[in-house]
Order: sequence, then C-alpha cells, then structure tokens
Amino acid sequence: MATGTRYAGKVVVVTGGGRGIGAGIARAFVQNGAQVVICDKDESGGRALEQELTGTVFILCDVTREKDVQTLISETVHRFGRLDCVVNNAGYHPPPQWPEETSAEGFRQLLELNLLGTYTVTKGAVTAMTKALALDESRYGVRVNCISPGNIWTPMWEGLAALTPDPAATVLQGTMNQPLGRMGQPAEVGAAAVFLASEATFCTGIELLVTGGAELGYGHKAMKGTLVEVPTIPS
Repeated sequence: MATGTRYAGKVVVVTGGGRGIGAGIARAFVQNGAQVVICDKDESGGRALEQELTGTVFILCDVTREKDVQTLISETVHRFGRLDCVVNNAGYHPPPQWPEETSAEGFRQLLELNLLGTYTVTKGAVTAMTKALALDESRYGVRVNCISPGNIWTPMWEGLAALTPDPAATVLQGTMNQPLGRMGQPAEVGAAAVFLASEATFCTGIELLVTGGAELGYGHKAMKGTLVEVPTIPS
C-alpha cells in the first residue's frame, strides 16, 4: 500500500526488479504511489514480488533480447496508457578476476547486459552513456540520470562473498570500506531513484553516488600480492 504521493499516478518500469536493488527500487516507487512494472528474467522472484506489492505487474523479460524489451514497453503502454519512468537496473557483477582470466566472449556478454540493461564493471561507460542520452533526449523533455551504488547488501553481494576463501572477512572488508561503517540497503537506492524521478526535475545527465562515502578519504588500495615499496625515513 502506498504511504506517500511523491509519484502518485505515474507508471514505472524497473528492470531486474525481482530481487536485490531492483526489488528495493520497486518497493520505493510503490510506497510513493506509482504503478510499477517489474521486469526480470527470473520468473519466480518477479512473481513473488508481484504478489507481495499491490500496484505491481510482473512481465518476464531478458533485457539482452531486443524483442523482449519491445514487448515489455508495448505491454506497459497498452496496460496503463503511459510510461513515465524507466529504471534500467538489470545488471551483473562477476566474481573478481584478472583481465587475463576473462574471455572475450564473457566480457562481451557482460557489456551487453550491463550497458543495454545498464549497471556496473561498466559503470564508466554507463556514466558516459547517461550524459550522451541526456543531451539527445532533452529535446523531448526527457531527463536521463544514473545512480552508482557502492556496497549494497543484496543476495548478489552475499553470493559473491561466499565464493571467496573467507566470506566473513570479505563481508567485513566490504562493510569497512564506507566511512559510515556499514553497507547500504536496497531501500536506500530506491529512495535515490524516487528522488531523481519525482523531485530532481532540473537534473539531467548526472551521476548520483549512493556509496556511503566509499570514494572519500584514504584506504588500502594496493591489491594483495602487490610489491609494496615503503620509503625509508631518514634517521
């Protein structure tokens, strides 16, 4: 049930909306009065959220398939008669690996998902694409912005940590990477998305960092195994 009216009467599509950050974004828009179309290739997660959240509709969609995306948009407009906001959340963060361990095909697939669906390792490209689209679409009154999340505690983060030699240590490191001393929550990314859609009406082409300040200050940046050269302090 909606608890606010900041985006009442609007229709929003959230890709990758079945779990994690996408589910947090879907919940935030519903809580602010919007009707939300949840797009995901994971039918079980999407259907479960559809049942949980009044005001949502689930449409099965793989964002790397152009026909699926065309169907997603046409069904949304046919059902609701309008489309006010698209949150291109679908994406994937692979386990840490060296460049020489990454196949060309694997990298192409990552680019296809994270740039067409829009998300992460490719965040630099996403930011550049956001600025370009903001310029191109401004003539139609369309605003284009992006959110760059930092360490947000999601099933994906938990799953990637489980693949490391010491999951507890990995989670602790992820937690300590923020000056705020915690990871973010999907609801906090959702709040940022609602803000950009409903209130940041004179913002376009911007990147909103939702990172808990992870990019601030100093930290241990050298990777494990790096040859460290410590300057000698004159006696």
